[in-house]
Amino acid sequence: MNFTPEQDAVLSSSGDIKINAVAGSGKTTVLLEYARRQKKGSRTLYLAFNRSVRMEAQRRCEEERIAGVDVQTAHSLAFRRIALPLGYRVTKGYKVHDIVTMLGIGPTGRDPHSPFVIASHILKTASLFCNGNTARVSDIDYCATIPDEKEREAARRLYPVIEKGAQIFLARMDRKEIDATHDFYLKKFQLSRPSLPYDVVLFDEGQDASPVMLDVFLSQQAKKVIVGDVHQQIYGWRHAINALNLVDFPCLALTTSFRFNDRVAGLAQRCLGWKRLLGAFDPVRIRGVGTTKAVSSRATIARTNLALLKTAIDTVVNDRSVKTIYFEGNINSYTYAADGASVYDVLNLYLDNRGRIRNPVIASMRDFGDLGQYVEASGDQELGMLMDIVKTYGKQLPYYLKRLGDMHVTDDKREKADMIFSTLHRCKGMEYDMVTLTDDFVTEERVRRIVAKEKEEPFDRARIGEEINLAYVAVTRSKNFLKFPEAMFPGEDGAGFLPGKRKTGGAGRLRFDKAGQVGGKRSDHANAYAPWTKADDDLLKKLYYGGATARELAARFGRNDGAIRSRLKKLDAWDF
Repeated sequence: MNFTPEQDAVLSSSGDIKINAVAGSGKTTVLLEYARRQKKGSRTLYLAFNRSVRMEAQRRCEEERIAGVDVQTAHSLAFRRIALPLGYRVTKGYKVHDIVTMLGIGPTGRDPHSPFVIASHILKTASLFCNGNTARVSDIDYCATIPDEKEREAARRLYPVIEKGAQIFLARMDRKEIDATHDFYLKKFQLSRPSLPYDVVLFDEGQDASPVMLDVFLSQQAKKVIVGDVHQQIYGWRHAINALNLVDFPCLALTTSFRFNDRVAGLAQRCLGWKRLLGAFDPVRIRGVGTTKAVSSRATIARTNLALLKTAIDTVVNDRSVKTIYFEGNINSYTYAADGASVYDVLNLYLDNRGRIRNPVIASMRDFGDLGQYVEASGDQELGMLMDIVKTYGKQLPYYLKRLGDMHVTDDKREKADMIFSTLHRCKGMEYDMVTLTDDFVTEERVRRIVAKEKEEPFDRARIGEEINLAYVAVTRSKNFLKFPEAMFPGEDGAGFLPGKRKTGGAGRLRFDKAGQVGGKRSDHANAYAPWTKADDDLLKKLYYGGATARELAARFGRNDGAIRSRLKKLDAWDF
């Protein structure tokens, strides 16, 4: 197999390294080849992000006869060394009403729902501790992690009770009085200070590492390689950290994507360019060399469950060409909150059909407004989304959900579905020939408005940065064909584009003013023979690193595509 110069640099490296790999750059291929090239008899641990990635890496090791590689997830590794030998019974997790009953939590003051609010925060506090690298619950600052001011203040008032409850909850798991969660035995694994029997440790998806697993990784005496994409961090809400920015290893890069073409690469760079509005930003170059022409898989990707279900309902009602559908993660996962409440429970509360409510938390609410207050105090975003869905469709919701269910195909027929629906988090790591994005992703204009109001309305830069990452990851799920809302990329064809084609005239072209902003006039090759000035060169690099493609730059500078590429190459800015 032929490797690019960037890939060869990784494969020939020695010692600890980190690799910043853009979407579709073949990082799994490079990691497995790296493992193959280790000296005979070496033992390599490949830490995969999730079970599906683990199974794929294991399959490839078997097919390509790569010996000496143990492919594990963080949890499978910890289960083997902690949960199994110590005899822990394991549960998928606990719900709010379980904690209320288990710990005997009663009301505080006049709020009848305070037990559920306290229990919700106990679960989140325990999760933060188990995913962090501190040794005691008292060492964490849980309240500081809550973005919403009202929810944060409510948690501060109750925190002595919350902290004590979390400590009791974890202690009962430790004593095996109750079943252990997956997060618990992973934390216990980290606290055991394990020394793993490997010569090399490969850590995949480092941008979404948990502090607990990063601590285990860095404490090993083996040669260490961590790989990821600093701009694909999208799990901050699960306490993930961008480990690539925290690890002080020599850094190599994989900037060529084999998944998509150069036009998709240009849009991906354009997304990342929005980060300049938030402050310091290290420009990234992405070269798209994908050549896929066929369209055998079509996907609609949304930021939220609400936007996805709205789009799915609209599609099955109005698009007769779509006869079969598939939801990544199964359709039921979009109609349940993490605490077990279903959209039907919320609907029955909304319609005052209290006898049909099964979830204890929903059943305890006086009315729909009462549920809204609970969501605000507990920070249960998934339950809030179910409320939005119910308010949008009301009595018609069961009919629409049944219709979606009737059209849904089984897992083994996923590839043949006319349309695949997914939120961005559920399709992380996936790719599709054609992708349609819903209108709930962040846009450059929205980021500008947020920044402009910072004095009156302070905002969390990390959270907005992650919203930009979500848009970038969504764009890069496409192998070739991409449709997007016009507001997302003003000046581009709002109906999407085909490779090598662009809508001519007004709306289809990006127009830049003299400062390089959208809106200026275009002159066709008017400066084809004019000399380049330093100001031209500076602006050229600024726009290119901000995500503009060669064709867009040609329109801005009045030159042809070849002249733009030639100049970028001379400036050592164009990556061939």
